[in-house]
Parts: sequence; structure tokens; C-alpha cells
Amino acid sequence: MEQHELEDLNYRTANGVAWVTLNRPDTHNALSTRMRADLQTIWREVRRDDSVRCVVLTGSGDKAFCSGIDRSELNDEPGRFDPYSYDDLGAQIGPKSNGLWKPVIAAVNGMACGGAAYLLGESEFIIAAEHATFFDPHVTYGMPAVYEPILLIGRMSFGDLTRMSLLGASERMSATTAKGSGLVSEVVPADALPDAARWAAETIAAQPALPVQTTVRSLWAARRLGYQDALDMGNVLLAAGNDPDAFAAGQSDFRGRVRQEPRLR
Repeated sequence: MEQHELEDLNYRTANGVAWVTLNRPDTHNALSTRMRADLQTIWREVRRDDSVRCVVLTGSGDKAFCSGIDRSELNDEPGRFDPYSYDDLGAQIGPKSNGLWKPVIAAVNGMACGGAAYLLGESEFIIAAEHATFFDPHVTYGMPAVYEPILLIGRMSFGDLTRMSLLGASERMSATTAKGSGLVSEVVPADALPDAARWAAETIAAQPALPVQTTVRSLWAARRLGYQDALDMGNVLLAAGNDPDAFAAGQSDFRGRVRQEPRLR
């Protein structure tokens, strides 16, 4: 196991899985300038580390996964916004925005709001504790919700996303409602969240790395490109992800030499 503690972020690896923990519980794990820089560094390091095959992203404590950008560090003086020179803060913190095509599982251990969508929107899937909640407070505090709903538009029903974006801080979506909407893939008791995330991540990490990463790339191509463009890219991705050794081992498993009892969800 490798473990590294940064000031606003914890990082450790075990069994092919990198555990990335937002570590500012006193601010509900708000994304500080330092944390955003550390996330960008971590994503780029994980991208090059062949020993890491899957990532679990979570928050410290049991109150919050992430409360978005730390606004205490931002200049909120009106009239200064220039859309032609503005750098989206999310470009720093999103795994896909930083070229990471290894699977990222978000383990949501409490409140997730606002800029947390930068992380949730670029994760492969989300597992939530029963007490987790989701909301976007932008409009309540005089700001438009823009990047957040864009990032979540393909992950949940349009009606629920619109409701969450327009009701602001006045309503929070429960983990159960989020699962029904498609945002969350599984809801578990709070004390079972680490094990649920570990099982999924280690199962993925135990599979051949190249086919897994190519599958991730294909899924995101299908989401971001038009249907025909994604199909046209399919042959290139299929060639890039073709690992003869992994294929031979997989066919051997398929013929019955190795059978894993599947879990029912």
C-alpha cells in the first residue's frame, strides 16, 4: 500500500485501487485553491501509474462529500466577469478534463452540492450512503447554475435536474430519489459505503487494464459525440484496446475453467 497525505487531500493505494479523499471536513470538503491544484496533480499522476487501475473518490467525515468551490477564496465583486478570458475552475478538478480514462467511482458520504458536480459528472458511477443529499444552491445565492447541470445532463432525468437547479438551496434530493433519477447507482448504509466502493473498485481493478480503459473511453465518446461519430470511432478504440493475452485468458474463463459467482444488485 502506498499512502500520501497532502494538506487538503489524502491519497493511498491498495490492491490496484487509488483512494482519493477530499480532506477539509471543517468546510464540508469545499474545493480550496490548494485542493484543486492537488486534484489536478493526482489525476495526472494516476494516469501514468500502471499499478492503479481504478479510483475511489470520497470525502472525509460523514457530513459531506463536497460542498463545491470554496467561495471564501473567490472575488465576488460584481461586474468583473469576462466570458472571453474566464478559465472554468472545473477544468482543474475533473478526472476526464485531465485525461484520466481509468474508472473513477464516487463514494458520496454526505452532502454533495454545487461544484461537487464537477467531480460527480466526471465519475463513472456513484455509490451513495443512505444519508447523502444532492442540491445546487446557485440560484438561491444570485448565481446561474450553468456548468453543474451541463455536467449532470446525461446522468439523471431532465425533470429532476431542472428541479434541483431551479429550487436551489430550498430542497435537497435524497440518495433514494437520486438513485431513482439515475444519478446514483447504489445506496447503502453509511457504515457499508467504504466496503461497497472497495468491492466495486477492486473487482474492476482485477480485470485487464487495457480493455477496461478502452471501455471507459468508448462510453465517454458515446456520451460526448454524436451517435454516428461514436460508431465511426469504434474500430479505432477496438484496435487500441485489443490485448491478445487478456483476450486469450478471458476466452479460457468463458469456456468454464474459471467461474466467478456474480453479485445481484
